[in-house]
Amino acid sequence: MTTNNTEGSLDFVIGRHPAIAALKSEQTINKAFIQEGLKSDTIGDIIKLAKKRGLVISSVPKSKLDQMTNHENHQGVVLAVAAFEYATIDDLFDNASKKGEAPFFLILDELEDPHNLGSILRTADAAGVHGIIIPKRRAVGLTSVVAKTSTGAIEHVPVARVTNLVQTAKELQKRGVWIFGTDMNGTDYRRWDATGSVALVIGNEGKGISALMKKTVDDMLTIPMIGHVQSLNASVAASLLIYQGYSSRHPL
Repeated sequence: MTTNNTEGSLDFVIGRHPAIAALKSEQTINKAFIQEGLKSDTIGDIIKLAKKRGLVISSVPKSKLDQMTNHENHQGVVLAVAAFEYATIDDLFDNASKKGEAPFFLILDELEDPHNLGSILRTADAAGVHGIIIPKRRAVGLTSVVAKTSTGAIEHVPVARVTNLVQTAKELQKRGVWIFGTDMNGTDYRRWDATGSVALVIGNEGKGISALMKKTVDDMLTIPMIGHVQSLNASVAASLLIYQGYSSRHPL
């Protein structure tokens, strides 16, 4: 994955499965921290992978890991890594091209919750999404919490971070990509045909899609609801829509 990240800071991969995914990837890892006294097959696998990469492995008390991760559920494993790398838009197109498929992208319009981004990454990987596009400002980026929630998917789905989301959407349209938004009023998502080159826009948890993005999209999709709660969590809504895209692109 090509990087355009110049922050140069350190971050952490936390949790057992995310650690295994990171150790098997090409991501730069600086050090492994394992909670002292822990023994299991998974911990043994992590230690073997860390030794294979020549990493320094520190056995530390649980309190140290709690402090490092701000009391996230680290499962006794923390990797110190270079800040997560961001892809370019061209990387996303290349990812689709390498698989011989028409692009299927996600555009996240100022998503703020790292758990939502992590969950969306997980679903995106499972459904064959070729890349995710996020804005540089007023939105969550690739953090250790996102990485852990994604359970390793962060290593497999390229994420591009752009200055202007609307301009990027217009660039995608010029490159033959149809942009679909999500709104209370629109085409029933079950009728969505996602064959061809498409990008799906998921809006902010509270405000939804921005007014400018609404004017830019080619069509709006809606998820019908008959219950008392007339909204869905962003990652749940994204999952429904992503899998409708998958179903139309990979029919039975």
